[in-house]
Amino acid sequence: MPDYDSHPRQLHYLPPPRKGRGAVTNLQGRYETQLRERFDDGWADGADDNGDAAPLRQTGITEEHARSILTRNTSPDVPFNVSLNPYRGCEHGCIYCFARPTHSYLQLSPGLDFETRIFAKVNAAEQLRRELARPSYVPEAIALGVNTDAYQPCERRLRITRGVLEVLHDCGHPVAVITKSALVERDIDLLAAMAAKRQAVAAVTITTLDADIARTLEPRAAAPARRLRTIRTLADAGIPVGVSIAPVIPFVTEPDLERVLAAAAEAGAVDASYIVLRLPWEVNPLFVQWLQAHFPERAQRVMNRVREMRGGKDYDADFRLRMRGEGVWADLLRQRFEKAAQRLGLGSRSDAYTALDPSNFRPPPALRQQAPEGQLRLF
Repeated sequence: MPDYDSHPRQLHYLPPPRKGRGAVTNLQGRYETQLRERFDDGWADGADDNGDAAPLRQTGITEEHARSILTRNTSPDVPFNVSLNPYRGCEHGCIYCFARPTHSYLQLSPGLDFETRIFAKVNAAEQLRRELARPSYVPEAIALGVNTDAYQPCERRLRITRGVLEVLHDCGHPVAVITKSALVERDIDLLAAMAAKRQAVAAVTITTLDADIARTLEPRAAAPARRLRTIRTLADAGIPVGVSIAPVIPFVTEPDLERVLAAAAEAGAVDASYIVLRLPWEVNPLFVQWLQAHFPERAQRVMNRVREMRGGKDYDADFRLRMRGEGVWADLLRQRFEKAAQRLGLGSRSDAYTALDPSNFRPPPALRQQAPEGQLRLF
């Protein structure tokens, strides 16, 4: 089984970056039993990691029916306990995405497969109604779009996220949306109505203001300037909106930290959060490949700083450290963020979740059991 905890080594052969894709290769998942390594022998010039000559890799959407739709966690370092993800895989192609390793469970690659083979939970709204209708259900804020972006490109056609929001809106259930897409503006009618009742907040992730870096780092997400405009649009509609600077990548996006906060505050953001680069499992070698392809001159410097904040390792999953890191450099980042946020009047993301009100929740009536004529109903 591949070992992704050790320092990734330089590949013998690194294919050129693909336009519109974040991952450079289709790295094997950790559950595969055989290890294959690409080596350039001079015969496959111009071919991709599968030996195919086609320079473009098309996105495929597979419809699936989820057996459950709400995911619960007990992580002490995140501000929510319940999340909902309408999709598996994400076409935005963010190279740093911590959800990439989940494609390994599907016997697919966390690399190019993660951003080109998308699974759409077409029954998400129906399944959500079922789960909300259970007599034992206790309402609390649902985080929408945590593992993969709920507003990735295929949502424009499939409208699964829209259906989920309609259920939450009709039930008076609080929701917190996080996205890198301007498509969230489509659902302002629902979000604004919910926000007026303290049932909706939003966050827009902005890692950098440099459009060239963003184009390779998050190739199919909205451009930084467009995300700032989305913050303004949501704020003008009365929806409390924050900015998430995630991840902070040393010497790549880190120099933009204060500028992102200032631009977001000017656009109308009311709260802010940040996360230091995380490299769990296959994200580690995939990110190193990206560095070697796009920033070869600083790749070693970036990884040295990452290890400095992770006790000499590429990643530490300890709940106390995984979001912020440790050491002098991690403390400096924290101070920079806190001082800039305080100066700009930006609150805490955790407080935004706490402010959501679940007290007006009404179970969806459409799914209550209908008893046969003349028979009493249990619920």
